[in-house]
Amino acid sequence: MPDAPVPLATNLDLLDEMYARFTADPASVDESWRAAFASVNQLADLPRAGATTPAGVTFVDATRAAETAALVTAYRARGHLEATLDPLGTYNRDAHTDLDFRSHGFAESELERLVSSGGVAGLPATVPLRQLIEHLRATYSGTVGVEFMHITTPERRRWLIERIESTRNRSTFDARAQTFVLEQLTLATELERFIDAKYLGSKRFSIEGGETLIPLVHRILERAGEQGVTETVVGMAHRGRLNVLVNLLGLSAQELFSGFEDFDPRASLGGGDVKYHLGHSTEYTTRVGKQMHLSLTFNPSHLEAVDPVVVGRVRAKQRRRGDTLHQKVLGVLIHGDAAFAGQGLVAEVLNLSDLHGFRTGGTVHVIVNNQIGFTTSPTEARSTPYCTDVAKGIQCPIFHVNGDDPEAVLHVVDMAMDYRTRFASDVVIDMFCFRRHGHNEMDEPSFTQPLLYERIKKHPDAYEIYGEQLIRAGVVTRKQIDERVGEITTRLAADLDRAKTLAQRPHIASMSGVWRGFAGGLDDKCPDADTTIARERLQAIAERLTTIPVGFVPHPKIERLLEQRAEMGRGRRPIDWATAELMAFASLLWDGRLVRLSGQDSQRGTFSQRHAVIVDIKSGVEFSPLHVLTPGQGQFRIYDSSLSEAAVLGFEFGYSLDYPEALVCWEAQFGDFANGAQVIIDQFVSASEDRWTRLSGLVMLLPHGYEGQGPEHSSARIERYLQNCAEDNWQICFPTTPAQYFHLLRRQALRAWRKPLVVLTPKSMLRLPQATSTLDELATGTFRRVLPDPESPNPENVKRVLLCTGKIYWDLAEERRRRGDTETAIVRIEQLYPVRDALIVDEVNRYPRATDIVWVQEEPANMGAATFLYRRMRHLANDARKLRLVARVESASPATGSSKAHAIEQRTLLDEAFGA
Repeated sequence: MPDAPVPLATNLDLLDEMYARFTADPASVDESWRAAFASVNQLADLPRAGATTPAGVTFVDATRAAETAALVTAYRARGHLEATLDPLGTYNRDAHTDLDFRSHGFAESELERLVSSGGVAGLPATVPLRQLIEHLRATYSGTVGVEFMHITTPERRRWLIERIESTRNRSTFDARAQTFVLEQLTLATELERFIDAKYLGSKRFSIEGGETLIPLVHRILERAGEQGVTETVVGMAHRGRLNVLVNLLGLSAQELFSGFEDFDPRASLGGGDVKYHLGHSTEYTTRVGKQMHLSLTFNPSHLEAVDPVVVGRVRAKQRRRGDTLHQKVLGVLIHGDAAFAGQGLVAEVLNLSDLHGFRTGGTVHVIVNNQIGFTTSPTEARSTPYCTDVAKGIQCPIFHVNGDDPEAVLHVVDMAMDYRTRFASDVVIDMFCFRRHGHNEMDEPSFTQPLLYERIKKHPDAYEIYGEQLIRAGVVTRKQIDERVGEITTRLAADLDRAKTLAQRPHIASMSGVWRGFAGGLDDKCPDADTTIARERLQAIAERLTTIPVGFVPHPKIERLLEQRAEMGRGRRPIDWATAELMAFASLLWDGRLVRLSGQDSQRGTFSQRHAVIVDIKSGVEFSPLHVLTPGQGQFRIYDSSLSEAAVLGFEFGYSLDYPEALVCWEAQFGDFANGAQVIIDQFVSASEDRWTRLSGLVMLLPHGYEGQGPEHSSARIERYLQNCAEDNWQICFPTTPAQYFHLLRRQALRAWRKPLVVLTPKSMLRLPQATSTLDELATGTFRRVLPDPESPNPENVKRVLLCTGKIYWDLAEERRRRGDTETAIVRIEQLYPVRDALIVDEVNRYPRATDIVWVQEEPANMGAATFLYRRMRHLANDARKLRLVARVESASPATGSSKAHAIEQRTLLDEAFGA
């Protein structure tokens, strides 16, 4: 054999020949061939399994490659099942048979045999079986466990395999990085200890047991800065929130302590929220000097409700920055383990991650895995091995890591951030830790988990464990650690002393930035907007809305619809609801505003009325005239959403928080279905100004109307929205004409007053000939909160005034015509809230001889607007006037499921209204 190795191809050919001769007749191979074989076999890049002949010569055995590959695959898929993830050692980690080399056909005596490394990164092509197993265990079953084999994209799996295996799933950190991590752990620990000592028993939802969250999020921000992120939005629940506020977002300890002192309680009467729900924002500077705007979104105690809000905010900020590649703004969601597995909203938000109208380039999910939920153990909280298993549905990688190994945590963050950037995918970091105290600091956890908490009492804090590790490595000394603890405690004590001198809580800064020029507060303090528009502009809009590209082939029915809309734009046909809506959108787009609408089937419209997007029946190509109205127009974004109410409404609410000048709308398929988003409505939409001094101009479109379609397709539950009305917190409107709807939408976008708007939208009125408007009403009109009777009956003859809202007006008007009644006036309340009582009083007083004042509604008497408005109208009654209610009888269900029963109820309703 030559001194220098021959080319690999030659080596492999030689080995194949040698192997064939050994197999056929080992005795026929002379010593020179044996020596040559042994020499070649020392080369590092031989992709074959090993075997030993009776003569003691090791050669490549290709027949064992399959077994080796199966072993490697087993570790990649299930190595995490034997990883050391639980700092307490209580997590049941039985040996998994699939990770035993014996189960793949190998014997104990073969541990030194040369085998193929199976393509494992970081290893030569052939290694002793023992070395392969050691490498796989260190990589997949150390303090990091990775789940990624559920990902169906080969490129993504290969990326992860190379990254994980080439480093044995560890990173090396220099002394500077290590001391920074120790500093963060120390700050987190000492803040909790200090609060516990000074405010014993006060609720703070301590991070103790999971302090590594602080260096974890720091690392996310540092890597985000390196990757070009200029803004990060964080959402989390209450656990650890105070620590995050102080040690990540720069909230002063003095301000935090003032919350515990609770100065000036009168300033918070009836409003505000607890300190561990509040939001905060700051300018964050990374360690290498990169600037990043960092905000923590306010949240309620409803776990995971903040998730879609954060994702919606991220999308809005990306849109504002022109960040179409989703690289400048990052969303980070911090979850608890029990909530991540138990709250369905998590799955709904994950499902948005790669949908066209909702993607953000990947959210970083961090789970503070306390391995307990209040008093509930994991075996009672979920039916899956991990709390993260729900995330497998979107095929994102899941990184499990032991929170007592901070360097492993940082390694995982680096890998997760690089993966997110590379593939624009969500990532999940599941940090196993524990909860040192009970659910809150007044709770006694040993009532329900005595053995667990006996172990927790003996377990040192993460900073102590890591500090000892760095002392042994010579990075720091015990004296340095103790001195730093003393400095932190002294500083916190000084902040507490300053906090106690305050006469009131620090003032929350007024809204600025993109919110300059917008107002909250009371309705009558802000003037209405001028929503008129030149008739010529409307006609130009109508022309654009009905023009399709040359060669585009719409459905024949759509072609006829476009012809009808063109006639509406020329003033030759009355304008219907859908056309008025599109013209409202188009008028705002024409002036450069963003219009966004999402909901289930919103492009076409649930009732086949909108057709904002048209499909070519020959090619399937989609086209929207709203995209090509005029040069320089605003962006029109309309999306058919996932079959979700809570996540999508939460997303749009979040979007509205960061795009106040846009018209942002969410549409329910039927108004009743908003029930599925009740948490978002109650906790965010109706109360964010009162709780967190944050405004929103979100529009909720809720189809409502009793047409005999059953309980789930009749009522939008108006009463629920009215029950939450106070302090002019939002607007509840039920317009009865297309012109009213047109001006209402324009008012919402053009007025400086920014409050959510709930619109009860029509079903049967969409095509009701009477419920139409003229082009002039769109051009010159305005939204009127109360509409007088258009029939203008002689006031001296009127004996009865019917007050109503919405569709029932058209039923009452038709009934009046049928009866030939000239003694009844019908007044419409188009805006149910905020109510301007004087407008209602003025309309009723127009009829001085009326003695019968009637509130008429379609809904049962215990629902609808009755309970809300009826008490506001009591002053209309006097000795000469009586006030009465006409409604369906009280019911537990909003409507009947029988069309014939509905007809009977409707007849009764009309008869009672007219005093029959």
